[in-house]
Parts: sequence; C-alpha cells; structure tokens
Amino acid sequence: MIAFELTEEQALLQRTARAFAQNEIRPLVERVHREGDPEDPWPLVRPLVEKGAALGFTRIFLPEAQGGSGGSCVDAVLMLEELGAADVGIAADYFALNATMPLMMIRAGREEQAANLMSSVAERPLTMFAGAQSEPDVAGSELMTGGMDPAAGPKLSAVRDGNSWVLNGRKSAFVTNAGVADHYFIIARTAPDQPAFNGLSIFHVPAGTPGFSTGSRTRLIGWPLTEHAELVFDDVRIPATQMIGPENGAGMVFAGMPEMGICLAACFVGLARASYDYALRYARERKSGGKPIIEHQAVALKIADMAVDVHSARLLVWDAARACATDPRAAAMFKGPAAKTAAVDAAIANAQRCVEILGGYGVAREYEAGRFLNDAYVGYSCDFTRDVLRLSITQLL
Repeated sequence: MIAFELTEEQALLQRTARAFAQNEIRPLVERVHREGDPEDPWPLVRPLVEKGAALGFTRIFLPEAQGGSGGSCVDAVLMLEELGAADVGIAADYFALNATMPLMMIRAGREEQAANLMSSVAERPLTMFAGAQSEPDVAGSELMTGGMDPAAGPKLSAVRDGNSWVLNGRKSAFVTNAGVADHYFIIARTAPDQPAFNGLSIFHVPAGTPGFSTGSRTRLIGWPLTEHAELVFDDVRIPATQMIGPENGAGMVFAGMPEMGICLAACFVGLARASYDYALRYARERKSGGKPIIEHQAVALKIADMAVDVHSARLLVWDAARACATDPRAAAMFKGPAAKTAAVDAAIANAQRCVEILGGYGVAREYEAGRFLNDAYVGYSCDFTRDVLRLSITQLL
C-alpha cells in the first residue's frame, strides 16, 4: 500500500513554513518587486534568513544532538515547497543549500571535521555555506564525466605541499552565496593526468583564508534577492586535514548527496504552484464577455494543465525524497535528476501560461507573472542543465 498522508510533525512543519513564507518572505519580495532590484540584497535578506534558521529550517538534516531536528528529505521538501512558493531564489540559495551542504561533512568528512563544523553551526544564529563547482571556461557537463580526456573538466588546481594543499584558479561567476558564506566547499583538480571524475577532490575553505577572494556580484534575470559571484584562489594554502572525503573522490562524495538536487527541485514545485495560484485567482476575477475568463475553455484548459503539472512534479519530488532513505543510489542517479527536471519544466511552463492568461497584464511590471517566468528560467541551468540531467538518467535505462 502506498500512503501519502503526512505525520502530525510534518503537517506542523508545513504550516510553519507556509506562515513564515507569507509573513516574512512575501512582504520583502513584494517590496523589491515594487521598488526595484537592490544592488546588495544581503542586508535585506539576512534578518529573514536568521529568523528561518531560528525555526530550524537550515538545520533540518542535522541530528538533534548537534542542534538540528534530525529530519528526513521528505521533511525538507515539504518545507522548501512552501518557501519556494513565496520566492524560489530565497528558498533555494539560503535555505535548501544551507540545509544540505553540512551533509557533505557529516557523510564524507572525518569525525573531527564534522564535529568542529557542526559545533559552529549549532552555536551561531546563522551559518552560511557555498559550494563551488563550475569554472569560467569549463562546461558544467565536464564536471565529473568519466572516460573523457584528462584535459577536460575543472582546472582549478590543488597541489600537495607537505601537510598542506595549495589552490590556484577561479570558479565561475555563478557560485551561490559567494561573498556572504562562512564556509566554502571547493572542487579542485588533484590528479590532472586523470579524467575529471577520477581526478577531483573537495576542500573546505573558510571565508577569510589568505589568497581567497570574491569577485563582483553577478546579476541574474531573476532571483534578485540572491548572491552569486566568482571566486578567485591565489596560492590559497589550507591544511591537508581540510580535504573532505578521499583524495580524487569528489565524484563519489556528490553521488552520496542526492538531497541537494531534490531539495532544489522542491523549491521549483513551489514556484510552479505560485504561478498556478496567481493565474487561478486572476482567472476567477477577470471578466470577458460578461463572465470570469476561467469559464472560457481556452483559459480553463491552461489552468487545468497548470494544476496537473504542479501535482505531477510534487509527486516526483516526494518519491525522490523518500528514496533518499530507501534507495539512495536510485535517488542520486535517476529519481533526483528526474524530479529536478520535471519541477523546473513545470515552473517554466506554468509561468508562461500565467503570462498568457493575464494577457497584457502578463507583461506589465505591476503584476508578478513576468517575475515568475524570469525566476523559473534560472532553474534551467542551475545544478546542471536539464539536458545534462536527462543524459545522466539514460545511464541507468
């Protein structure tokens, strides 16, 4: 028997996240939509993120003994859909990423590494994380592809020097939370003579490490309240103990973290739902020919498609989230990529339908339909493009 009922604790988490989204995130999003994108959003967003952290949103995966709630991926996606319905960028960058990144240290780090980091997270009101993968002149699809020429893939180098590693190179201008993060997890090339999948390692680089700097903020077509920038490494020397997982084992470490892509997918289910709710309200209120436009078949069919896409994407995300506990390999290799692809597709399709249903108002700045569309398209390429994800799926077929 397959059951979809939530536990009392999950229902409470969902209600708490929904209230937070409506009372804290929505007012800020509406203000920015009205006044224009800020040059530096972090001062505006930080108080909000701290409130969410106080509610446990960024510590949902941490064990109770380390200040978390010991939640599951199912718990996380329930929470993140609600936040994503208010603003997908805030949900993805400040909550999904900060919640999932510590799992890398818990699962792959040494016991002392994990204990030190978790202690820092538990003691501070807010700890920010960033992960740096792609590079300016390297296609994202080359990141961890096996069987390719060693010349392909990331170029940021890590060279062993005694009890240290020295990092040199750049990460692309799309690093999430760059400039505001406290901890950076960096993928670097430790075996340049090997294909990318077999020659990459992960390093923990704290903010403020000498030689480590952040470039100017990258402006995206959507997500105006998020931070993205380039990272520069100029002879950055870090202790060998700050390698996470085995040397040349970055691929396997990431394969053991399906929650990252699944939680991102949940944020886009929220966005798909937001577009649907917005269009539905408008279609019930707007009249044409003496009746609400939802009574016209052309509009009603679009609304129906939007509802189906939200429900379908949500079920894929829930299934993938459950698989994190029951079949992690399937979650990482098939169900996670499928969920992320479907959720972003649903968000883009619903945002486009929302624009169409609103007609002329769909392209007016006063209305939110255009914002939904810009926000949705950001998801097409973040955390790998849909084409790369689909190709990864075929490896299991």
